[in-house]
Amino acid sequence: MEPISMIIAALGAGAIAATKDTAGTAVKDAYQGLKTLIKKKFESEPKAQMVLEEHETDPETYEAPLKKKLAEAGAEKDAEIIKLAQELLKQAKPDESAAGKYNTVFQGEVKGIQVGDHNKQENTFG
Repeated sequence: MEPISMIIAALGAGAIAATKDTAGTAVKDAYQGLKTLIKKKFESEPKAQMVLEEHETDPETYEAPLKKKLAEAGAEKDAEIIKLAQELLKQAKPDESAAGKYNTVFQGEVKGIQVGDHNKQENTFG
C-alpha cells in the first residue's frame, strides 16, 4: 500500500476504533498521536486542518481532499507519520496487518484489481 493510502486507512480505522468503547487505550492514543502529527504538518493550512477534522465524521466525502492535502504537505515522506500510521493499523486491524492475509499473484494483463475487505469498485472497460 502506498504511503498516502496507508495514512488514510489508518486515520479511518483509528476514527472507527476511537468511537467504540471496546477500543483499547493504545489504539485511541495512536490515533490521537497520528492526528496531532498531521495537524502539525497542516499548521499553516487551516483548510487542510478542517479537511482532517471532517474526514473523521465523513471519510467517504473527505478522502480525496485529505489525500490531496497530505500529498501537498509531503506526508508520504514523513517517517514519523508513516511509522505511527503503520502501528495504528496493526493495533486497530490486527487481522489485516498479519502477514499473508492477501496473497495475490498476477499473470498476464490485469484490469480493475482490488485487494482488501469491504471494498466497493465499479469498472467500465471499453
